[in-house]
Amino acid sequence: MITRLRELREDHDLTQSKCAQIANISKNSYIRYENGERIIPLDTAIVFAKYYNVSLDYIAKLTNQNKPYGK
Repeated sequence: MITRLRELREDHDLTQSKCAQIANISKNSYIRYENGERIIPLDTAIVFAKYYNVSLDYIAKLTNQNKPYGK
């Protein structure tokens, strides 16, 4: 299963290492979140929602509209 994190990372031409740096987490943790092996903590999901300018619902695949919350 491809997670939304992977889709966003690939759409923005980022490496897994760069995404880990953005969220101030280890690369291994990021890889586990991206692969769906671990649930991403809310504070980390917020970091990515702000970075990619999308809603948390979009990251959680609750919507396919990739715009920020409230817009």
